[in-house]
Amino acid sequence: MSNLFTDQLWERVEPIWKSYLEHPFVKGLGEGWLEQEKFKHWMKQDYVYLIEYSRLFALGGAKAHDLKTMTVFAKLLHGTLDMEMDLHRQYASKFGITNEELEATEAAATTTAYTSYMLNVSQRGGIENVIASVLACAWSYNFIGKELASWEGALDHEFYGHWVEMYSSDAFTELAEDCKRLINEIAAGKPERELKELEDIVYKTSLFEYMFWEMAEKREEWPVGAKTEVI
Repeated sequence: MSNLFTDQLWERVEPIWKSYLEHPFVKGLGEGWLEQEKFKHWMKQDYVYLIEYSRLFALGGAKAHDLKTMTVFAKLLHGTLDMEMDLHRQYASKFGITNEELEATEAAATTTAYTSYMLNVSQRGGIENVIASVLACAWSYNFIGKELASWEGALDHEFYGHWVEMYSSDAFTELAEDCKRLINEIAAGKPERELKELEDIVYKTSLFEYMFWEMAEKREEWPVGAKTEVI
């Protein structure tokens, strides 16, 4: 029987992650019928999300206790800023959106709540909190990418095929595996109370991931009236 911490985490998050595959946004993406306006909303929101996500990798590097761990976080930061965000920039160009416009996107309520939660628990805790915060995003996107890649026609779709290809790729799988290895190494020998705290972070970020798909599907920004000017 495996005693890896990620196996324990998988038991907790599997029902949530499998629900992603039934979500209309993810299902529409994999089957090719997702409305492009919804995808555009996801792309813009995910771009500003990834900017904050990159801060977490930088924070992880700063909190690292050894050069090996620092190097892993530097690799994850590079992979996010270049490989993953470049996918968004390529899609933005198809919509006629410049890199500057993409970066100027105002974060929606869900995006703000999700990134604020990750940054808060990461700043309050040690490096273990950082890796627990970033794990669900990298691992679940790779999970989704690989699942969608097995769906008929998903990889060949003229618009969404590139998305499926990137998140199921060996390069992105390696980033997700790096995150899994890090949390397994960091969790080794920790008392049950601390492991429960890390598990809760992964569980909550998994719920935020579902909320993010929901936000993209409904093209949510902020509740009505929230932008009313205060006099």
